[in-house]
Amino acid sequence: MVNKTKSLQELLRLQDKTVFITGGAGHLGTAMCEALAELGANIVIGSRNEGKGRSIAKALSDEFGVQASGVRLDITDPDSLEPALLFIEKEYGRLDVLINNAWSGKKNTFESISMDDWKYDIDVCLNGVFYTVKKAFPYLKKTKGVIVNVASMYGHVAPDYKMYVGTDHANPPSYGAAKAGVIQLTKYLASFLAPDGIRVNALSPGPFPFGQILKNEEFIGTLESKTMLGRIGNPDDLKGVVALLCSDASSYMTG
Repeated sequence: MVNKTKSLQELLRLQDKTVFITGGAGHLGTAMCEALAELGANIVIGSRNEGKGRSIAKALSDEFGVQASGVRLDITDPDSLEPALLFIEKEYGRLDVLINNAWSGKKNTFESISMDDWKYDIDVCLNGVFYTVKKAFPYLKKTKGVIVNVASMYGHVAPDYKMYVGTDHANPPSYGAAKAGVIQLTKYLASFLAPDGIRVNALSPGPFPFGQILKNEEFIGTLESKTMLGRIGNPDDLKGVVALLCSDASSYMTG
């Protein structure tokens, strides 16, 4: 007997699923929240800026009719993760998807970065991912959940130093080093959490500049010239791949 195949709409369906996204109130995180809420998922936004997270959560609830919340979170402090996860269990009853998206750091050069800056960046960008997965594992094990780690193209390739000459912009050595670590950690977790039915994938965005960088037209033009499509990324460009990785549309994809 041939099993009945599911429609693409059914595979992408996220109703009754709960997504916990760190850095969900940020430039890319907000677009990810919108994509998953549109597919029916309930959203919990972890952010240092709890007020901003709550504001975005309310907007998601109003627009998509889902349950959404903002919780205070510092991923460099494992003790702050437990209250957030207990809140999710109490208010939502389950955790199905974890997206590790949070990042913060100074725009240092190799010459300007201090030892403390390096330690901080690695703590946020790499250690914070490990801390969050470690704490969330018991909850995801119950639902055979999904983990999506946001890495970067700079976890695969080095920045071209010539782009930054004569500008106020810089790419710290800690960023790419940490993101490369996230990519390898993703592969490790995909292997070792597979027996628990947990899928783990990483997303490595290309150039998605924001804020003051967008005002530097010359720099943006140089950045665009290095991409195959001749443009920088827009947060909406990530919605499709996030929907894929967080849903059953990628049920045979891990690592």
